[in-house]
Amino acid sequence: MKASAFAYARPTSVANALELLAAHGDRAKVLSGGQSLMPAMNLRLISPEFIVDIGGLAELRGIVVKGDVLMIGALTRHVDVLKSPEIAARAPLLKDATSHVAHPAIRNRGTLGGSLAHADPASELPACMVALGATIVVCGPKGERRIPAREFFTGIYETALSPQELLVAVELPLAQKDSAHFFHEFARRHGDYAIVGLAAQSIVAGGQFNELRLGYFAVGDRPLLALAAGKLVNVAITPEILANASAVLGEELDPQEDQQATPAMRRHLAKVLLSRCVSTLLSRPDLRSGAPA
Repeated sequence: MKASAFAYARPTSVANALELLAAHGDRAKVLSGGQSLMPAMNLRLISPEFIVDIGGLAELRGIVVKGDVLMIGALTRHVDVLKSPEIAARAPLLKDATSHVAHPAIRNRGTLGGSLAHADPASELPACMVALGATIVVCGPKGERRIPAREFFTGIYETALSPQELLVAVELPLAQKDSAHFFHEFARRHGDYAIVGLAAQSIVAGGQFNELRLGYFAVGDRPLLALAAGKLVNVAITPEILANASAVLGEELDPQEDQQATPAMRRHLAKVLLSRCVSTLLSRPDLRSGAPA
């Protein structure tokens, strides 16, 4: 099957792209890397009347440190994230997660901004944004908006972007002293959609968490910043405390059933990832729970 007929434009600037989006509204779709949009169009899951191809906008590419913030342009490709020394040093969680995104052919074309705007609840990168406390920068007819990642993702394939707005960049706080991260996902094969995944960012000192942010994915209609993390901060972790946090996590999850897993299986695997995360970050093998890797 192929996509239905559509009109096409390749803007020469962000301002030009915004003019096109303002003119065509929700009848238009933005094309960046195309690794999610084009398959959906070919399967007739969506049929936009107008495609705004922003792939030529060099101003939306690049990775740079500005003060205490790491800024990543929306058109920065996954492969560029993987190769960036700035990201490896300042946001290593993002590098680890990106290595799990699909396969090399897709990582060579897919973009960070495209992944975030697509908002697949099983995607690795939205969960990273939530765990890292990122700010999503968007531009529209009324100027620039800066949206906390936790508020940006609103549902399955839904975000706080309006049809007239364009995601232009992501801002990440620089990794702090004593920061540590954890990333793992359960998938049937490397590159497949995750059954359950966890992206975690922490600050560890004296064998305790001073800060812990747990970004789960594939457990609901959007990435989840788990409240259960609060049970593990500024306390000496014991198996009992971890079990209590695990119980809290189970209550706040709302996993769906599909061809890959039941809600019960997803809830179990999310708890396994919690124990593995805590065990790894605190170097406490006694806290680790087992499950197939």
